[in-house]
Amino acid sequence: MGHGQAEHVTTASGSADESLVVQGYDAVYTNGPDSSTLQRIWLEHACGPGYPAEFGHISFLTLDEATRIARESLLGPGERLVDLACGAGGPGLLIASETGALLTGVDLSPVGVAQAQSRSQRLGLGKTSSFVVGSFEQTGLDDSFAKAAMTVDALQYSPNKPAALAEIARVLQPGGRFMFTAFEVEPERVQGLPVIGVDPIADYTPLLEATGFSIHSYEETPGWSDRLGAAFQAVLDEPVLLTEELGEEGYASLSLEVSITLGVEPYRRRVLAIAQKP
Repeated sequence: MGHGQAEHVTTASGSADESLVVQGYDAVYTNGPDSSTLQRIWLEHACGPGYPAEFGHISFLTLDEATRIARESLLGPGERLVDLACGAGGPGLLIASETGALLTGVDLSPVGVAQAQSRSQRLGLGKTSSFVVGSFEQTGLDDSFAKAAMTVDALQYSPNKPAALAEIARVLQPGGRFMFTAFEVEPERVQGLPVIGVDPIADYTPLLEATGFSIHSYEETPGWSDRLGAAFQAVLDEPVLLTEELGEEGYASLSLEVSITLGVEPYRRRVLAIAQKP
């Protein structure tokens, strides 16, 4: 499960695919924050020990990874951070709280954006955070808008990775940093699959370099496969409770992605990368 990007898919069915994907994410976000079972599963299996529940998410970001992203961002108080595919806002708000940065979150799901805005108010970060509907390729943000940008476990869903990275470079100030976690996808395993089978990337480094980024670090994250397997299997093991808490559409959307991932095994690695715009 990605951090939150209900990313659109460029296929023959075009906007119909986009609408279906957004509906699925909206269904999860509508009840996800109130699902005690989903929150328990993710904190226990996906996030790792010590991750603060108030900044919970549906990706695989650990506290150690969040701390590193905050440090590598080079952000100071009052400088701008963009969180792409922000979902319900947890990781971006955590990084902003640690650095004192101003936060702008972008996600294709209107429900996710609304949930993120509400959370920022609850956490006392409402005055320094804003959230807007947009995609990787079309953020709607100004040129040189931010000192740093981040995205968590969602870049693999972009249907046009070169366009996504070009957009990230555009909204970054000169010298700005882009920090991300993402799954490298085995192209031969995902042929014909929706979303994950569109523009699958097995290594993001050539694209980063082609966009003009210098790569400070690019490495596989420890324990990602075990955490993914445990969290996804726990989702399949709790159909009754999760259907009650997420609703039928929400659980159907979540369990479909989980089942495909466990069955196809599309990912070769999960990586954490730090790149910088000239």
